[in-house]
Amino acid sequence: MAAHEILAATNAVVTLDVALPGIVWPWLVTVNMWAKSIGTGVIFMLFMLLRLYPEQAGKLRFPTTVVSIIFIHIFLLFTLADLHQPFRMWHIFFYPHVTSAITVGAWMATAFVGLLFLLAFLSFIKKDDAAFDKTLTWVTILAIPVTLYTAALMSQSTARELWQMPTESAQMIFAALLSGSAFMILMSGSKLNYEAKKTLGVVLGLSAFMSFVLYMSEYIFGPMKAEEIAAVLEYIKGDGPYTVMFWLGQWTAYLLPMLLIVLSRASKSESILKLAAILALAGLWLVKHVWLMIPQLLPMS
Repeated sequence: MAAHEILAATNAVVTLDVALPGIVWPWLVTVNMWAKSIGTGVIFMLFMLLRLYPEQAGKLRFPTTVVSIIFIHIFLLFTLADLHQPFRMWHIFFYPHVTSAITVGAWMATAFVGLLFLLAFLSFIKKDDAAFDKTLTWVTILAIPVTLYTAALMSQSTARELWQMPTESAQMIFAALLSGSAFMILMSGSKLNYEAKKTLGVVLGLSAFMSFVLYMSEYIFGPMKAEEIAAVLEYIKGDGPYTVMFWLGQWTAYLLPMLLIVLSRASKSESILKLAAILALAGLWLVKHVWLMIPQLLPMS
């Protein structure tokens, strides 16, 4: 054997070309999606409040920016923790594959974080509200693809019919609106009056309603589309291993908050509205976790 052939053999690259058994994306990815929804959602809500209630919402510029920075970094931390080679993450920036959702998502998340720190500078150090609001417009626009990119990543997974791009995109947007409005209700305290909080409650209630409709549409009509979806949904039907968690998440994230928001509007109770927000945030984690796990339980062969 020639010397160059020996050298080539000792540097062989082994490629795994068979399906990976078991759970590939664990609870780390659930935390990733949950934190990202809050990090982008509060930005959406701040943008809305500054246009509807500018005098009150002005006090929330810096606190909201800090919350977004914290939760986006939780999102990035758990993304990094889930990578099989986390110390090679710099390859995304220096050896990029532009057709990869995670590469494009990493670029957008980096730009988003940079703009968030600019918002923090403008609100806390420079105290320039006009510049903050102009920058916030661009941050809000960028928050849309940042919160949607996980849907693109999931839809690229082969043989996972449940994770379809159109419905996953809608779920990501509604999750951001739901968690953003819920967190704003809890964070605002006395900075917002009841009218402003009632508006946040409307966003929370409508987001919960639309999310529930999406999940029920998949639950009822999904099996008609593909046998794989029918097999996956068996894990949340009858005696399925995730049935209890699925319905607990639906009630906690969507049904109970909707009911509580109606009660809070009838009684003008901020306490009931806060309870709805707490349940929505807790239930969203359960919903996201179930929807992440069940397609991975289906054997590929």
